[in-house]
Amino acid sequence: MSGLLFNIYALGAQAKYSQQVLESYFYFSSGMAIVAAIMLAVRLIAEERQTHTLVLLQTSPVTEREIVWGKFLSALAFFCLMLLVSLYLPGLIFVNGKVSLLQILTGYLGLALLGSACIAIALLASAWSDSQMMAGVIGAVMVVLLLIAWMVARITDEPLKGLMSYVALHNIHFRTFSRGTLHLRDVVYYLGVTVFFLECAVRSLESRVWRE
Repeated sequence: MSGLLFNIYALGAQAKYSQQVLESYFYFSSGMAIVAAIMLAVRLIAEERQTHTLVLLQTSPVTEREIVWGKFLSALAFFCLMLLVSLYLPGLIFVNGKVSLLQILTGYLGLALLGSACIAIALLASAWSDSQMMAGVIGAVMVVLLLIAWMVARITDEPLKGLMSYVALHNIHFRTFSRGTLHLRDVVYYLGVTVFFLECAVRSLESRVWRE
């Protein structure tokens, strides 16, 4: 899918600067990264509950935090492997153009951070749900709400406007990565979102243990 989008939209039929091609590639790849991250994460805990194997994990000598973070890191490793396989796509730009390797690496760092945040969100949805389908719906809704927060910011006043603009998952935070610019605030934002939702998943698992 990323290859098709790269050829249809990033390259296109009209002549473009290499910078524009790369920026377009990262823009469309970010959408694919979000979908892939959600699909990877929704089954991590919900499937364990469906197959009645979650109790084996919870009675083993590991904590709920170790379960959540272990599943997150495994999904993130697989996600990064998927990104690594797609490295040849921006490499095709060098056939007829020239871009900075640093810009490519910065863009992929942004994709990895965006993916980690979406995996954490979907993992929380998986911890809440008894089925993968329900986890997918809940995870997708939460991600979409964070994606469209910038639209809410446009029709509100301060201080809500600034808050909604900052919490938006993609708009201001990912665009800097796609342009080859690295800002510490954007890295901190994605890491903060990741840790927040993972810790919420930990608390969710712990609370279900007490209820059961």
